Amino acid sequence: MGRAGRLLDLMLMSAGFRREQVYICNVLKCRPPENRNPLPDEMDACTRHWLHSQIELIAPRVLLAVGKFAAQVLSGSEESIGRLRGRVFSWRGTPTVVTYHPAYLLRSPQMTRVAWEDLQLLRKVLHEHA
Repeated sequence: MGRAGRLLDLMLMSAGFRREQVYICNVLKCRPPENRNPLPDEMDACTRHWLHSQIELIAPRVLLAVGKFAAQVLSGSEESIGRLRGRVFSWRGTPTVVTYHPAYLLRSPQMTRVAWEDLQLLRKVLHEHA
């Protein structure tokens, strides 16, 4: 596990989420050549079947969309994370909270407090849907 994964684990644990309670998966199941950002039709092809099936099988009570692509796919919006965060979306009836990717937080540590607020919102939504 890299630095970003360790930071995500630490943040989740600090917010009261035990690792055994959390299922982490990538929205993008495949990445375009040279690690470029995927085009909309590529995102759709990567997420439509695999991600939808995966989430349906896990049946989470709440989703945390971490990073740009997860935020856009699960919120249904192309807005920036800065504009999406702080709100609760619904992905096929499952409450969804958006936050920054831990790799971004490693580059911009001043945003860690904002991401912490997102995890507190996640906790609140989870309690409301218990």
